[in-house]
Amino acid sequence: MNVGVNSTRLNLRLDGWRSRLLLITLITCFAGLAGRAAWLQGVHAGFLQQKGDERYSRVIEMPASRGIIRDRNGQPLAISTPSDSIWASREDIALSPGQYRALAGLLHMDPKEVEQRLTSGHGNFVYLKRQVAPEVAQQVMDLGLTGLYQQHGFHRAYPKGEETAHLVGFTDADDHGQEGVELTYQAELGGSTGARRVIKDRTGQIIEDVESIRVSHPGKDIVLSVDGRIQHLAYRELRNAVTLNRAKAGAVVILDTQTGEVLALANYPDYDPNKREHLSGAQLRNRAITDTFEPGSTLKPFTIATALETGKVTPTTVIATGGGQMTIGSSTIRDTHPSTALTVAQVIQHSSNVGAARIALALPPETLWNMFTDVGFGQTPKLGFPGEAGGRVRPFRTWKPIEQATMSYGTGISVSLIQLARAYTIFANNGMMRPLSLTRVTTPAPGRQVISALTAHQVSDMLELVVKPEGTAPAAQVRGYRVAGKTGTAHKLMDGRYVNRYVASFVGFAPASAPRVLIAVMIDEPAGNSYYGGMVAAPVFSSLMGNVLQMLAVPPDDPTSSAFDLPHPAGTAAAEDT
Repeated sequence: MNVGVNSTRLNLRLDGWRSRLLLITLITCFAGLAGRAAWLQGVHAGFLQQKGDERYSRVIEMPASRGIIRDRNGQPLAISTPSDSIWASREDIALSPGQYRALAGLLHMDPKEVEQRLTSGHGNFVYLKRQVAPEVAQQVMDLGLTGLYQQHGFHRAYPKGEETAHLVGFTDADDHGQEGVELTYQAELGGSTGARRVIKDRTGQIIEDVESIRVSHPGKDIVLSVDGRIQHLAYRELRNAVTLNRAKAGAVVILDTQTGEVLALANYPDYDPNKREHLSGAQLRNRAITDTFEPGSTLKPFTIATALETGKVTPTTVIATGGGQMTIGSSTIRDTHPSTALTVAQVIQHSSNVGAARIALALPPETLWNMFTDVGFGQTPKLGFPGEAGGRVRPFRTWKPIEQATMSYGTGISVSLIQLARAYTIFANNGMMRPLSLTRVTTPAPGRQVISALTAHQVSDMLELVVKPEGTAPAAQVRGYRVAGKTGTAHKLMDGRYVNRYVASFVGFAPASAPRVLIAVMIDEPAGNSYYGGMVAAPVFSSLMGNVLQMLAVPPDDPTSSAFDLPHPAGTAAAEDT
């Protein structure tokens, strides 16, 4: 009996010990858990929050709509349309062969290219395709593939395509300006992107909009000085001229002489800014602004204007032209149409190299250099356009007599077409030069007097003689209007020597009695039946000027003229010297 009693008491004592051990163990565990919770939620909370955010919280950019580029009449030249990008997280995505094919089919990509982008490369983030149509992007997301995401944005479109490509330019996949006006006015057009913090589930769907981090601001619209109708005409006529003359390239600049506004600026060859995946540098060059050439005889009016300003000559002063030949040192200057003497006005009308050279050599080199630099040669036009060329005018102290003589008729000096056009505005605007503008002008900027109004009118009168039947450019005449202008034909300088390739040009304005429009035409390396400016570039000027003046409702100042009754220009134009 005693043994049984003792055994029961022992069991009771053992049970109590086990209960206490269990209690202590539970208390210790709860204390450990409480401590761990305090550590995680107090000391280590930031780290855990960060890891959680990486899995579910996202900061998404809210793209800003880029500003519209319009012509002076409000017509859109560049607009933004919604487009999306498809990107993936390499760590989260795993596709079957069938899924690769389905995804590639929607994105119009090769399945192997999709697989390569998802499985190779550095980093977790990868774009599969940019600028996808929203409806296509939604079809991709409807596939329900884990690790695949959609990013909203905009795509730039250009309604006028090739016509305005070199002027307007284009943007890249991130909607940043790369060329032309798009690059020049990037700060104004681009606006500023916004940002929001959101919570996404594992499939990339937004389940909670947490907060706004930064508000987006759309870009500002830009209104250009260009008239879309005139731009269309300029592009069409230039393309036809380059094709007809089998030329390498060409450019046209049209200015409003009263305001300095660029009404049109066209180049050919062209490119389509809506399809810019495979563009080369040659296609992108805005030749009217970035390329320079020796202007040839289009520079003679500035030589004559310098001499008139200094009082060395008058329009009727007779210049001995030595039978169309003049020797300086070991070099000989020749005229295409020899004569023993010409008046200053006839030097311009018949484009005499000898006459221009004799007038230039009678002037101090510095005086001639001052004229060239005063009209902007050797300096950038300051349009803010990317790649603006300044051309070249050598310092006058280094000029040799033969160099001073040849520069008088545009050899040994280089200019861009936009520079040449701007320089000619002094003859169309009473000797005053205004800054050029690519944006619409409400109040013209103050001008700078370069030559006297008298000299400007005298040179303008001489330039009118150029388009007469006895001049070098009767093909530049415009029915109903008095026209003033000058031809140019220059050998091209290649690898340090002149070759039998040419640049043909014509610069002129109308109506000559009260100039409103100035047009400069350049045709590079014409290879047709002629290469002279009067036969290649002047017809382009004539067609353009007639249409532009009518479009702007400029009243005729010579209603009795019948320019279109003239014989074909190839049979009437006198070739100018080169």
